[in-house]
Amino acid sequence: MAVSFLNRKHNLDRMSLRDLVYSFFTYYAVVAYILIGITCIVLSVKWFEAPARMAAAVLVATVAYPFGWYLIHRYILHGRFLYKSAATAVTWKRIHFDHHQDPHDLRVLFGALHTTLPTIALVLTPIGYLIGGRSGAAAALGWGMVTTCFYEFCHCIQHLNYAPQQKWLKDIKRLHMSHHFHNEQGNYGITNYFWDRLFGTLYEKASDKPKSPTVFNLGYTAEEAVKYPWVDKLSGGTRGDGHPRRFWSAEGLSAPEASSEQQS
Repeated sequence: MAVSFLNRKHNLDRMSLRDLVYSFFTYYAVVAYILIGITCIVLSVKWFEAPARMAAAVLVATVAYPFGWYLIHRYILHGRFLYKSAATAVTWKRIHFDHHQDPHDLRVLFGALHTTLPTIALVLTPIGYLIGGRSGAAAALGWGMVTTCFYEFCHCIQHLNYAPQQKWLKDIKRLHMSHHFHNEQGNYGITNYFWDRLFGTLYEKASDKPKSPTVFNLGYTAEEAVKYPWVDKLSGGTRGDGHPRRFWSAEGLSAPEASSEQQS
């Protein structure tokens, strides 16, 4: 199922809400999150000791999750150091560069399971354990899995060719689309923009920030690719033309030739 999913093109701008629901709940990472979440909930009940401490672990996890996401998104995924090493360039390309290069491709919208799951576990499990022992650790990680599924589904809605009726969904979709298509140096949240507001990275309207020339390549320009070629070799080029498709996708064309071909 995972291989089939990953080999197919899933354009969210061409999918219906019904298509998305099917694709979402058959995606291998989401299936893994659900199974781990259920396992953690069962274990937290089995090891149940102090309800107040377990509730506190879940509450702290609820706060820590969006804060952790904000820090990782702003300083790591949008940092310009991972592509400068051959050891980390492949990971950075998969977990964020590809998503900004083609924001509507569902295959690269989710973080890679082998990077996302350990990160969530390493952040939330110790917090839960310190507060509520092993039951608190299981509860915190289980709640993290629930939160991840919620975040990822909202993330899909933000890229889906679908106009939400709820004001909250409309607002977070508008903010996230600005992050992808106007200026990537802001609006780092997905469902929660509290930390953007607190640290001054929130912008409500596109007119509040200038258009970024690196909104699709995250600063990995053709000039950077000369110095740090690993992502370029894997991708075949870098985008800077403002078009929502990878400009090197035309077979047999180099990056500049493909760019001219698709813009004509």
